[in-house]
Amino acid sequence: MAPIRPRLVLALAAALVGTVLAAPTRAADSTPAAEPADYTLAVHPDRGGPTIDPTMYGVFYEDINNAADGGLYAELVRNRSFEFSTADNRAYTPLTAWQQTATGGATGTVRVVDDDDRLNARNRNYLRVDLAGHGGPGSAYGIVNSGYGTGITVREGARYDFSVWARTDQRRGTRLTAGLRAADGTALSAPLTVTVHGDRWTRYSGTLTASAAATGARLAVTAEGGGVLRLDMVSLFPRDTYKGRPNGLRKDLAEKIAALKPGFLRFPGGCLVNTGSHAAYEAPNWERQRSYQWKDTIGPVEERAVNANFWGYHQSYGLGYYEYFQFAEDIGAMPLPVVPALVTGCGQNRATDDHALLRRHIQDTLDLIEFANGPVTSTWGRKRAEMGHPKPFGLTHLAVGNEENLPDAYFERFQQFRAAIEAEYPGITVVGNSGPDDTGTTFDRLWDLNRRAGVAMVDEHYYNSPRWFLENNERYDTYDRRGPKVFLGEYASRDNRFFNALSEAAYMTGLERNADVVKLASYAPLLADVNQNQWRPDMIWFDSSRSWGSTSYEVQKLFMNNTGDRVVPSEASRTPHLSGPITGAVGLSTWATSAAYDDVRVTAEDGTTLLADDFSAGDGQWTRAAGRGTWAVRDGAFVQSDQAALDTLVTAGDPSWHNYDLRVKATKKAGSEGFLVAFGVRDTGNHYWWNLGGWNNTRSAVEKAVDGAKETLVENTTTVETGRTYDLHVQVRGRQVTLYLDGQRWGGFTDDTAAEPFRQVVTRDAATGELIVKVVNAQATPARTRIDLGAEPASGTARVTTLQGSPDAVNTADDRPVRPEESTLSGVAREFTHTFPAHSVTFLRIRTTG
Repeated sequence: MAPIRPRLVLALAAALVGTVLAAPTRAADSTPAAEPADYTLAVHPDRGGPTIDPTMYGVFYEDINNAADGGLYAELVRNRSFEFSTADNRAYTPLTAWQQTATGGATGTVRVVDDDDRLNARNRNYLRVDLAGHGGPGSAYGIVNSGYGTGITVREGARYDFSVWARTDQRRGTRLTAGLRAADGTALSAPLTVTVHGDRWTRYSGTLTASAAATGARLAVTAEGGGVLRLDMVSLFPRDTYKGRPNGLRKDLAEKIAALKPGFLRFPGGCLVNTGSHAAYEAPNWERQRSYQWKDTIGPVEERAVNANFWGYHQSYGLGYYEYFQFAEDIGAMPLPVVPALVTGCGQNRATDDHALLRRHIQDTLDLIEFANGPVTSTWGRKRAEMGHPKPFGLTHLAVGNEENLPDAYFERFQQFRAAIEAEYPGITVVGNSGPDDTGTTFDRLWDLNRRAGVAMVDEHYYNSPRWFLENNERYDTYDRRGPKVFLGEYASRDNRFFNALSEAAYMTGLERNADVVKLASYAPLLADVNQNQWRPDMIWFDSSRSWGSTSYEVQKLFMNNTGDRVVPSEASRTPHLSGPITGAVGLSTWATSAAYDDVRVTAEDGTTLLADDFSAGDGQWTRAAGRGTWAVRDGAFVQSDQAALDTLVTAGDPSWHNYDLRVKATKKAGSEGFLVAFGVRDTGNHYWWNLGGWNNTRSAVEKAVDGAKETLVENTTTVETGRTYDLHVQVRGRQVTLYLDGQRWGGFTDDTAAEPFRQVVTRDAATGELIVKVVNAQATPARTRIDLGAEPASGTARVTTLQGSPDAVNTADDRPVRPEESTLSGVAREFTHTFPAHSVTFLRIRTTG
């Protein structure tokens, strides 16, 4: 994932007159041709436009928000192999999600053991059950698993495949029983009984059929008699997985992804790809916080490694590279794996200088290509065939690295991967990246390196505010058509309200218009557990029993199912925009740092003093807006002393201030960053701030926050020294800001880009002969639009699909206020007028004669 980077704009929509399409069938507006329309849209079908590749829109899958275990991976038992550890999460133990159970007076003990009796070297732990042999007939002792979230979901009459690896020291064997039960112990299935024979690991399996539906079920595994019973890989899968595959995927989630008709599947991440150690899972250390290494994730599930997930939980690797490739094939998507470049990203920022380790990872990547594409006679092609897929998967693209913030170190290693891949597999497109942001020094440096080296495709990531997406529709209009193509591998507007989805839709019209440059694009993240998640927004939400698409899902699905084959040139009129000066109070803040501020002075453009505070009279002029940190006047300065506190904003002044100068003396006392000096402060989520010594004191920038999301406006490599006092000066004039550090101009910017709410693109669907007119109206008034198709329609009708709703609407498990509505529009002619509803996305499919 990339950092949060939105941007604020002022946009006043014109007052528009029109009516909202509400009926299943309606006529086009009967406005006379001579009457001017509020908007115009002209289509030029006689002109050539860029081809849109069928792979343009895809999905990015990362195991974040419980997207794998407890999510897409259909396994219902949590911590099935007793491998949970504090390395995954400080709250975990090897018995997380397990409890002991006993009936009929039976007693015993359970403990997780790591010794030479284990199932195999890579599956380090197992459960030892010491059965006391006490109790009467029918007595049993064992364990119960609570599953993920609120429990295991079972459906009446559905079948569930149980399996376990077990061994016993009892010569006559040990009777083992598995069953589904409610949280109160009520049976939800008939018992499944097997007899464990022998003191060698053996897999036992059977089927449980649910006698009733439940969303909080448990799996109980109990044993009778005495002796020592060893258990591992206790598993329960629904029989009804996606396409019925064993070790398969949760059907409803996989079907929602398939319904998007994605052109590609990027996997497995994301931050979990290139964070942690790059060592193998092997003796003597059995490293548990590693980068994602594909060989750990194939073969029999009981022999796969486990790992700590970057996002703070355990990953079993039951869903591994073979399953990703299979899923891509099942949904008709191009597989696009990402491998670590041995430079960690996502804030870790460490380069590995072990040349032998780098060579091993490069060879692993070559082996991955052989696993995907090699013949069954090859080493890794044979492994693929043994897993059930003799036919090659047809890998064509592979990305190296993810969001590295050390551009030169990353690119040096990337080039070694690239050279080795292109030497052995010249048909593979090797994808580079541009770091974690949409702009800045890292972005610029990586684009320069990629461009000069002739890299075929560069992966961009950014997460911004709705306003940023409305402002930056033309981002790719000026990209070099002869340079690397763009893979927009991660993007989203920072919430799941419909207004966020509208801004994304508006932006997507720009992506399509630039389909000759933007060859691949995927919203992110894809999946999120509503009960445990680390990131918002997300495309598809779920709990243990239900799943639903967000408003962004509906937008993505509409675009992905109606892409077209070629862009048809078109242009539309713009919305009049008015903007005023940057307005707001001032503020001071810190981030994981203790700092002292003094001699704060704010003066109007004419020199009038608006605020003067040397803190000799205390801090009474300041409001603790964020409510975080420990602020106090000490030694004549205003000091924030809590080095662990983040975003400790305090504010002063009038929100109506504009055209002013802010001066302050700042001293870093301790901690990992520098200063945050705010201006244009409306509230804690809407302001500008000068972030000096940010990002672990590696760079400085001015960031703009809109509804809590931030975008960088200007940055450089300035760092901050502890104990040194700096003179900071922010000059605000209209929408232009100039910043001075110790009397020298540090930088500046003008924030005057308008957020256009009316966006459109037109494409041609060769299969149906239709123009697809795609219009986004992201404002509160309908947009009456005079449309010139540039050709005669084949009939007087158009097929219409509309997404419309309140800008604050959110789709949930119980309410889906934003969903597609289909209708037929009559009265369509070469020139006609149509009113696009407020806050809507509308697709018109119109057959033309030319």
